[in-house]
Amino acid sequence: MGKYILKRILWMIPVLIGVIVIVFTIAYFTPGDPVMNILGAAGYTPERYAAKQAELGLDKPYIVQLLTYIWKLTTRLDFGKSFGSAIPISSELANRLPITVRLNLLSLVLMVAIGLPLGMISALKQYSVLDVVLTSLALLAAAIPGFVMAVLAALIFAVYLKWLPLTGLADWKAWILPVACSALPGMAVYIRFTRTTMLEVIRQDYIRTARAKGLAENVVVRKHALKNCMIPISTVIGTFVANMFSGAIIVETVYAIPGMGMYLLQGINSRDYPIIVGVVFCVSLLVSIVNLLVDIFYAFIDPRIRAQYVSPKTKKELAAKLMDSKRSIEGAGN
Repeated sequence: MGKYILKRILWMIPVLIGVIVIVFTIAYFTPGDPVMNILGAAGYTPERYAAKQAELGLDKPYIVQLLTYIWKLTTRLDFGKSFGSAIPISSELANRLPITVRLNLLSLVLMVAIGLPLGMISALKQYSVLDVVLTSLALLAAAIPGFVMAVLAALIFAVYLKWLPLTGLADWKAWILPVACSALPGMAVYIRFTRTTMLEVIRQDYIRTARAKGLAENVVVRKHALKNCMIPISTVIGTFVANMFSGAIIVETVYAIPGMGMYLLQGINSRDYPIIVGVVFCVSLLVSIVNLLVDIFYAFIDPRIRAQYVSPKTKKELAAKLMDSKRSIEGAGN
């Protein structure tokens, strides 16, 4: 098990370095000039432009800037400073990261807490009125774009009905709309995926055998179907987390939440690529950690994964015990 976890952790290193290289390259070669964004047309002179370019380190070749950024990040966790405000990016990330993590964590919990039971109910009540209603609502929620959902929810519940606050995070009510809008698209997909997976599981022979033995339906579902249904369902959570972080840009912009999404949008608009790379790196790290936790959970619920990383000595001992058990059974039969 330790080898399995170590292997997954080591795979995170090239993935994160690759993310840095790709995002830095895209931001560097994107049309636009961060120096001109800072100086403006009125304040431009060739001398001031050259001085500001040298101050920001933008006068160096692309490869030098990239290697310098990677070296500072890997050795000192230095994300650099914002081109526009000269504020260290690490301090901004420290303030904004907890907000985005809390938003996405609450959204993930809501998605699983509602999507999993509704998907199971839809599968167990296949072709019923409840199944048709849940499937239709899930398809509708999955089809509505995220920004449309966020704007509609803000107009209905905050502007017209005035049940919930529109912006800010003053109290717990302010979290309801952002969390719901962030979780709803993933919840819709999770309901459909859970329904499909549960339908495949409950049609297996061992489920028929459990029912033939006279076990109660809730026991069959809880102890047999759900356990095997969780194996494929748990593996897609990491994908949903990545989608939630990307959707955080829309949710945080609509509801004026000072999180990573708004910070990333600020960096994109001003072509401040230290901000862009820093935010994307943090999001990639969080998604990689979530995927690592999902892989570890997957190994715990699936013994086939654990068996791949058992030491040869343990394998021999298990094989010997199996052979002894087989001989004892054959001897009892004779």
